[in-house]
Amino acid sequence: MQQNQTIAVGVDTGGTFTDFVYRKGNSWAVAKVLSTPAHPARAVLEGLKALTGDLHKKIIHGSTVATNAILERKGARCALITNQGFEDVIQIGRQNRSRLYDLDYRREPPLVEPGLRLGVRGRVLHTGQEAEPLDDGRAGELVRMIREQGVESVAVSFLFSFLNPSHEQRIGRLLEAAGIPFSLSHEILSEFREFERTSTTVVNAYVSPKMRGYIRHLMSELDPADSLSIMQSNGGRISAKTAVRESVRTILSGPAGGAVGAFEIGKIAGHTHLIGFDMGGTSTDVCLIDGGLSLTMESAISGFPVRVPMIDMHTVGAGGGSIAVLDLGGSLRVGPESAGADPGPICYGKGDQITVTDANLFLGRLVSDQFLGGAMRLQKQRLGPIFEQMAARAGLTQVALAEGILAVANAAMEKAIRLISVERGHDPREFTLFSFGGAGGMHAAFLARLLGIPRVLVPQNPGILSAIGMLMADVVKDYSLTVMKKGAQIDPVGLAGLFGDLEAKGLEDLLSEGIAEKDLVLERYLDMRYEGQSYEILVPFQDNCQEAFHDLHEKTYGYRNPGRAVEIVNIRLRARGMPHKPQFYKEECLNERAPDGALLAKRTVIFDCQPLEANVFLRERLLPGNRIKGPAVLCEYSSTTLVPPFAEARVDGYGNLILEILS
Repeated sequence: MQQNQTIAVGVDTGGTFTDFVYRKGNSWAVAKVLSTPAHPARAVLEGLKALTGDLHKKIIHGSTVATNAILERKGARCALITNQGFEDVIQIGRQNRSRLYDLDYRREPPLVEPGLRLGVRGRVLHTGQEAEPLDDGRAGELVRMIREQGVESVAVSFLFSFLNPSHEQRIGRLLEAAGIPFSLSHEILSEFREFERTSTTVVNAYVSPKMRGYIRHLMSELDPADSLSIMQSNGGRISAKTAVRESVRTILSGPAGGAVGAFEIGKIAGHTHLIGFDMGGTSTDVCLIDGGLSLTMESAISGFPVRVPMIDMHTVGAGGGSIAVLDLGGSLRVGPESAGADPGPICYGKGDQITVTDANLFLGRLVSDQFLGGAMRLQKQRLGPIFEQMAARAGLTQVALAEGILAVANAAMEKAIRLISVERGHDPREFTLFSFGGAGGMHAAFLARLLGIPRVLVPQNPGILSAIGMLMADVVKDYSLTVMKKGAQIDPVGLAGLFGDLEAKGLEDLLSEGIAEKDLVLERYLDMRYEGQSYEILVPFQDNCQEAFHDLHEKTYGYRNPGRAVEIVNIRLRARGMPHKPQFYKEECLNERAPDGALLAKRTVIFDCQPLEANVFLRERLLPGNRIKGPAVLCEYSSTTLVPPFAEARVDGYGNLILEILS
């Protein structure tokens, strides 16, 4: 490989490990390094240097900077400028409560303190007409006050700015002249519902300075010939420049990469109905893929509505690093607290609280000297005294404690999968469980049996699949506009004309991202509802959009009402650029018997409190067509896959493991 050759690198920052992958010849080169939560860029830069040296890099990065800024309340000091009399919209919010029966429930305080919620006279009507001009004198005073108070970022959100943004644009010019970063609501979310639009804009203003500092630091340490793209929550990627301006779109950056990877690899292998199961060190993300990735516009983070398109995922605090404790009543709880990368599980050498990873190691399900391909040896000898102490307090044997920890973690993950499948009208028995993440292979077969899922697919390098998914992601930009078209106003020809400005913007933006026009696709969607409803359904644009809406409403909610008037609330455009992606090639499946060199050892593994002899295989030495009967442990660099006694594994033509659940 020539030094001046440019290679594409996927980088995913997780709570415990930072993952790297790039294509090297006809194979993947991968690496995992411990994350550095206090300074996330350090692990990224160290890993890039170790993996690729001085090669020129095209980096696609899933970042947790925006997410952590909100969860830890460590974003920028923000101000909000809005219409006079509407300064407290973000405080008032909506009356719905996420925990209806929790008497101690309190909403998170807004990200903008009361003294920095600022109003200015000026009003645009629901028609887009200006009813009252903007008070330029007051606007100038507010900007001067904001600068004097050391505000780092400003959110600007005026009523009906999505129809007439002139007032927001004038405030923006004043802020730009003063050198103050700002976010304008009509650029972030050009839709009605002032609370959700203002909340989304405030979140963007809150996290953008952190993202800007993070990206600038990365770029200052990279070679000038290197490029950096950031993964979005919608499953697409954008340039670092766009990510700085619209950081709110990167909140589920890492998990989105995993969902894209699951969809693309599952489709290649012939599995289009999948339940994505991504179990990492800190949490588990699940998503349902029914022929395609599902998007939602109803997301919230830490209680703050964020109405930008995101892959529809559900997260629970159950991961390999989740800490097991006994509550005041003596019951066993697992998570959501995590040992993270520092101090990490007990077996990493520094931790002193039992985690899910420790429980798996205690039961013999992890192989100490094969963790990270032998680069990091797990210290099983540290587990005994701490397990003994906790088991005595719980009144259990040490083995029963370890299995109890895994059962509690599995129950939390089972509940999450039921939420995105059964509770939405899908039968898990009709899907394949697509397992990935560093810890996923240890638990996937047990979850499949609990849910009646007939098979599990574990791809190659499952522990770094999110990073692989980033290399497979399209460049995607989403646009929306509130139009409010009712009944007789719904005309396909007229609707098509409304997309003109959005399509021009999408074309311009993707060309600026370096996408050739021949690789660009524009997809039209409509947000539709029955008149009087409060929420909309996303419907692909077509000639008979009303009939399509009735069909989709019936599929989603179990009924249709063709006699009731239909309303189009928003139009949406997805501009998709499709660059070159990694290729996967199928090999012929020949021999069911694994080659002798693949069998590493035999060891005792405990299932249902019973010690059983299990074969230990090196997965990279298995060949397409090989079958492995449980119990077995399959080791590879980024993960370990457990084949319990009730399952059998086979290797398909693409190198994926297919675990068939036998009972």
